Amino acid sequence: MMNSNDASVSQIVKRTGVLLINIGTPDSPEVPAVRRYLREFLSDKRVLTMSALGRWLLVNLIIAPFRARKSAKAYQAIWGRDGSPLMTHSRALEQDLSAQLGPAYIVKYASRYGKPDLSGVIHEMLDIHKVARLVVVPLYPQYSSSATTTAVERVFEVLSARPWIPEVRVIDDFFADKGFIGAQAALASEALASFRADHVVMSFHGLPESHMRAISPGHCLEASNCCASVTAANRYCYRAQCFATARLLAARLSLPAEKYTVSFQSRLGRVPWIKPYTDELLPELAKKGVKRLAIMAPSFVSDCLETIEELGIRAREDWQASGGEDFALIPCVNTDARWVRGLSQMITSMASVTAS
Repeated sequence: MMNSNDASVSQIVKRTGVLLINIGTPDSPEVPAVRRYLREFLSDKRVLTMSALGRWLLVNLIIAPFRARKSAKAYQAIWGRDGSPLMTHSRALEQDLSAQLGPAYIVKYASRYGKPDLSGVIHEMLDIHKVARLVVVPLYPQYSSSATTTAVERVFEVLSARPWIPEVRVIDDFFADKGFIGAQAALASEALASFRADHVVMSFHGLPESHMRAISPGHCLEASNCCASVTAANRYCYRAQCFATARLLAARLSLPAEKYTVSFQSRLGRVPWIKPYTDELLPELAKKGVKRLAIMAPSFVSDCLETIEELGIRAREDWQASGGEDFALIPCVNTDARWVRGLSQMITSMASVTAS
């Protein structure tokens, strides 16, 4: 027979923490805050893969001093009353997911860079909420070393300093998850129903080509069709996963191959990044006679600087300057109820594997 003390212990043991992680955001859109954020972000060895000295020189002598002002201006263009859109959407997702999962789960959001600090959030979950199992969810649909790996690596760095470590499970990607694809496709379908697009661009965040070659040596970028499918050889190739996401979305939207294009945005520096580049693609489409363009960003779950400012403002201006006419930015999944349900199903499935 279980007494009341045994029941209390049982409830603690079964409590699961859900740690949502996104890249983060500056504390404010002002230059000093943006400069601090850029220094922390770009000092990560998985983001800028070069020697420690070279990275320090590049970040502290070139990027932080000269890019911070430009980035601050971009943040100021999208900053809301409650802060950056990324933070606003992340906090809302934390609340909605908590309501969806119920009291058996403790849901917390943390930033890989900036606040809320990952270390503080993890200690809160373990010391105050007493979670015994932890499901780590980097909010990046497609796997990459510069986003997913660094987030998970930091989680284990924090845990390694503790006297005990909870049971940990990681959702490392969800590029083909039915809940994510279904929610993003539904949002796109709703937008396209009222905007008759001539062409759809699926713009993913870019990465240096060297990142692809490092994760799948001998396969990635060695042939023109290397990303035609996700196989054992390129299971964790970011580019291959992006193309897989695009194919699934196109199928849901009944888009033939000639009606959509995959591209990559946000490149930095002079080294080759994965192609085609979004900013070069749009003028090419305009020259081919495309007038009404719809664009979506399926490597982001939350609308942020890269979607609202880079695509919604700058890409729109470039499109019209190139001769294009109408332009529609399809929203990310954000806190769409279909996405919240899909994410909760991913989490409960993962948590059930860990149940004792």
